[in-house]
Amino acid sequence: MSSKNKATPKHIVLFPDGNRRWAKEHKLESLKGHLRGKENFDKFLSLCKDRSVEVVTVFGFSSENWNRSPKEVNYLMDLFEISLNKKAIARFQKEGVKVKVIGQKERLKPSLQKVIEVVEEATAGNDGLHLNLAVSYGGKWDIVQAVQQLIKKGVKAEDITEDMLAEHLSTAGLPEPDLVIRAGGEKRLSNFVLWQAAYAELYFSEKYWPDFGEEDLDLAFEGYARRQRRFGK
Repeated sequence: MSSKNKATPKHIVLFPDGNRRWAKEHKLESLKGHLRGKENFDKFLSLCKDRSVEVVTVFGFSSENWNRSPKEVNYLMDLFEISLNKKAIARFQKEGVKVKVIGQKERLKPSLQKVIEVVEEATAGNDGLHLNLAVSYGGKWDIVQAVQQLIKKGVKAEDITEDMLAEHLSTAGLPEPDLVIRAGGEKRLSNFVLWQAAYAELYFSEKYWPDFGEEDLDLAFEGYARRQRRFGK
């Protein structure tokens, strides 16, 4: 059953979780799971675009993930770099996808920082789906850096408002998330877009991310369409 005629969330937050567990179940190296997950995300992005989703914010690599093994960290950094190559940029241009990387970019290796700069500049004028790729990102960090920006601007503590803080988050200028989708069976936000997702609807799937397909996305959309969003009212 297609969800195209159902209420469509404007902004989706995605946790593509379970790649390593998927690889273990298939008796593969965990790195193979990450590669399969990346391939599945490409399909997911196309499905969201077909369904007129405006923004996708994807959990790519958290500030806590730096504690993983150097081999896995290096592989993921290389995978991000490859995922944002010239071929990917051509696809983004063709599909009108605007790409922005959010997180502590200064912690990334120089070659990846350069690739990010190139893809962001190349897609800046695109007016289709907006893709936020979170790399070395943490929700608490995002709130702290927003407050730090306000302090640097000389804003007094008593003058700081919720709107002002929101305007200095990594996702400033975009609609707040409507739907959070987490694959892999875990049921938590894991320090991701904590401020932004305050009133988002949550959808958890037991499937590992590499196995999450179109039918699963439809189920998430159908569940979202049945929700009555009150925003605390």
